[in-house]
Amino acid sequence: MHLSGFPTLGHVQRLYDFLRRHPTGVDSFWAVMLLGFSMLWVVQEPVGADPRPAAAGVVLLLCLALALRRRAPEKMLLLVAGIGVAQLALDIHTNPADFAMLVVIYTVAAQGDSPRWASRLALLGGVSAAPLAQLRWPPENVSTAGKVFFTVVMTVPFVLAWVLGDSMRTRRAYFDQLEERASRLEREREAQAKVAVAAERARIARELHDVVAHNVSVMVVQADGAAYVLDASPEQAKQALETISGTGRQALAEMRRLLGILRTGEPQDSEDYVPQPDVQQIEHLVEQVRAAGLTVDFKVEGTARPLPSGVELTAYRIVQEALTNTRKHGGPDAGASVRLVYFDDGLGLLVEDDGRGAAHELYEDGGADGRGHGLIGMRERVGMVGGTLDAGPRPGGGFRISALLPLKPAH
Repeated sequence: MHLSGFPTLGHVQRLYDFLRRHPTGVDSFWAVMLLGFSMLWVVQEPVGADPRPAAAGVVLLLCLALALRRRAPEKMLLLVAGIGVAQLALDIHTNPADFAMLVVIYTVAAQGDSPRWASRLALLGGVSAAPLAQLRWPPENVSTAGKVFFTVVMTVPFVLAWVLGDSMRTRRAYFDQLEERASRLEREREAQAKVAVAAERARIARELHDVVAHNVSVMVVQADGAAYVLDASPEQAKQALETISGTGRQALAEMRRLLGILRTGEPQDSEDYVPQPDVQQIEHLVEQVRAAGLTVDFKVEGTARPLPSGVELTAYRIVQEALTNTRKHGGPDAGASVRLVYFDDGLGLLVEDDGRGAAHELYEDGGADGRGHGLIGMRERVGMVGGTLDAGPRPGGGFRISALLPLKPAH
């Protein structure tokens, strides 16, 4: 609640905003006030034969400089400097309008975009104004020490005006730098967030590709086999349909897990979600591929040890994609071999097949017409864990994929 007729904080804020938007209007108001006081001096204290016209002109120009100080600070500085010289030459004593000199000196020193010569000229003019006035109009019956003291006292306001202005300029520059730095950091955070989002989307896309490509490939092979033996061997057709059913459920579970991450950023605890694949599940993957009709020889060499989760997933996906490519490009009679080798400082993967291999552009150029994205995903996965990948045709026919993934202590 507030009393009727009294200004509120909202009124004061609106008035302040209005004054900030119209700086020349504010300066003009104070220039009119200064003009009124200075004209009283012109009327009451004439000096010389007939100084009133010249004195009135000096007062008007000084008030004009006060009104336009923020619109054209350098020009107003030159104007007041010329007026000061004219006062000395025309014997026009110091008067209330000379206060505009202090304000102009402050304005020039405070302007961040003012040239350095203007700030130096303002300081030089402020320091020399009082001594020149003392020499032009020396006080009577005052000792030399008194004159020096009076000169110093009159110089202090001009120096203070310049110092305050220069301090304000430094402070504004500091705050502008802070704002620019904050803005730059905000832009960098936004850029990093966009990069993180793009990387996460690429990871999800690779996961979906691996899940869909592998499981759908198995389902297609099993469906073709079931259709072929449906009449001759119903039991084999039934087993193929059961494999299709299990593979489809597994694919749906993995896709739900990925979509859960995409929606919430974290996997959700549910019986419909499967854990992230690891090296231990590669053997189950090989058995699944064998059940789909592809002959696969699987061996593990070296001593198994705990692996970082990123390396576990990368190894699984490389084997999954390599076997999927063998089914797609190797031909009907192709066979494959999978080797996992635990070195002291790395995990080696070697997947080879004796099929027809893939077209050159699929492994060299990364794919054409939307093909070859699996190998692109392999290289990105391996690169993310700091490993190396080599993919290409075997000298004796078929295709070969080898990868070396660095091992780090699991925490």
